[in-house]
Amino acid sequence: MLLHNRVNREELKARMLADKRPYTTISFYRYYPIENPQIFRDTLYLSLKQIEVVGRVYIAEEGINAQIALPSERLSEFKAVLGGIGFLSDIRLNIAIEETQLGFYKLDVKLRNKIVADGIEDPTFKPEATGNYLEAGDWNAMLADPDTVVIDMRNHYESEVGRFENARCPQSDTFREELQGVIDEFQQEKEKRILMYCTGGIRCEKASAWMKHNGFNEVYHLKGGIIHYVNQVKDKGLENKFHGVNFVFDQRLHERVSEEIIACCHQCGEPADTHVNCANTGCHILFIQCSKCAEKHDGCCSDVCNSVIKLPIQEQIAWRKNRPKPAIFSKGRFQTPQ
Repeated sequence: MLLHNRVNREELKARMLADKRPYTTISFYRYYPIENPQIFRDTLYLSLKQIEVVGRVYIAEEGINAQIALPSERLSEFKAVLGGIGFLSDIRLNIAIEETQLGFYKLDVKLRNKIVADGIEDPTFKPEATGNYLEAGDWNAMLADPDTVVIDMRNHYESEVGRFENARCPQSDTFREELQGVIDEFQQEKEKRILMYCTGGIRCEKASAWMKHNGFNEVYHLKGGIIHYVNQVKDKGLENKFHGVNFVFDQRLHERVSEEIIACCHQCGEPADTHVNCANTGCHILFIQCSKCAEKHDGCCSDVCNSVIKLPIQEQIAWRKNRPKPAIFSKGRFQTPQ
């Protein structure tokens, strides 16, 4: 029985692009002890494959984390699959803010040590002992309190292009790094009300438990993250307190929330919030590039990479084997243009 996708990625991409049916992009997660992750993984893979689901699903002993898409016409079947899994029967589904393009081309269901890497080795830590959930309306009300501390639990390149008003954005490359740093960074504000948020809720939920574990008493986190917040704002006619775009980890790279552009091109410094990966596949670094620089540099991050993509394929391959460390950016770090 085939339990992995063995079709060439480019062929899968071509198939998806030729499919003109509307698709729905969904994310969901749940911290829940899974006794046999391998059996659960295999069973879930078969069920999702049958209803044409694509995307990434991570399974661990601590639970499940998924970012997927499927033909909209099969949404009821998908909900039926989850309904047949006890701990997922009432799961909250975060529907994408916008569907500008397909985010996935194939289905990957993978086993992980944790559904979100945290670097926590403390055996006494209980991730289920989380802070309090906040819906969009209550979140907005607490944001208005000047004594409230708002912490963005995403990576620096996510908060750079979009964030809540008055949010504190630790400059971290990974959740693991940020989780270890927030305890020290906010130690002097331990008695204040702490609000935490992330993209879909999975990181800030664990982070809220970690803060409580380390003696922070009044900790809240945004239910369903930015995605659920924006959908609630639209449905209930609430004021939107999020500025810019919401970074997402699929082919789309972002969802526009407001018309404001709060970031700038990493090459020329002009207003821009479009993340791209360098067109030189041997580099592929993530950075922000405006349309003018994209044309000027052929989608590359530097003159070096621009020259590499013009080489014959075999020379490009040879360059990759001995490629220098990136000299321009480090995972989207902005540098003032020279």
